Amino acid sequence: VFLSEWKERKVALSRLTSLEMRDDFLCGLQMLKSLQSKHIVTLLGYCEEDNTILTEYHPLGSLSNLEETLNLSKYQNVNTWQHRLQLAMDYVGVINYLHHSPLGTLVMCDSNDLPKTLSQYLLTSNFSIVANDLDALPLVNHSSGTFVKCGHRELHGDFIAPEQLWPYGEDIPFHDDLMPSYDEKIDIWKIPDVSSFLLGHVEGSDMVRFHLFDIHKACKSQNPAERPTAQDILDTYQKVLNLLRDTVMSQTREML
Repeated sequence: VFLSEWKERKVALSRLTSLEMRDDFLCGLQMLKSLQSKHIVTLLGYCEEDNTILTEYHPLGSLSNLEETLNLSKYQNVNTWQHRLQLAMDYVGVINYLHHSPLGTLVMCDSNDLPKTLSQYLLTSNFSIVANDLDALPLVNHSSGTFVKCGHRELHGDFIAPEQLWPYGEDIPFHDDLMPSYDEKIDIWKIPDVSSFLLGHVEGSDMVRFHLFDIHKACKSQNPAERPTAQDILDTYQKVLNLLRDTVMSQTREML
């Protein structure tokens, strides 16, 4: 990926360097073309013959850099629980959009640990979040019984949803053909961990966590069907934001 200039604006130029990744590259391009919205990085142009994609440049970079960015003195005014909760709402908004996309229900598969998940998103200059890496978004179709598997290797760790783990114990070696598939609720399982990272450790963020405890506990239900939808989570985040804002406002009035 190169920083370039086009029509007097800075742009990100992505060029394929390994031809064995061409299918992923073209898949990512197709997704970019099909999913253009406020939740997705803006596609400015592409050339399939040249394996080149031109997208909007976001100088703050990957969401992985959030803490370093907010620790800079010029961004202290946005390093608040309000702005951080808004970032978490942006993130859940992207997931909700993918689950109700123009193409159907898409699952964010490149998310087997927190750093990998954060690297799929960009932080914009006005402190919102857009998805950037779209080459692993398989489609779920409940009515036709089409489910997904994220890759063909055994997955480990507690960041991923329990249904993504090999269910047959250590006695039976992992075999992809025997691994059950799953649906978009794997994205829901990961939301509390990503949101907790986004909320950080500023004044008020623990109060936000307290108010989100019940919805986040529901996200961690072992049974995927019992987990809330991304829209349910978004609605709860909005209620908590409104509630805590009103509380802060009334406390400020009392102090005055």
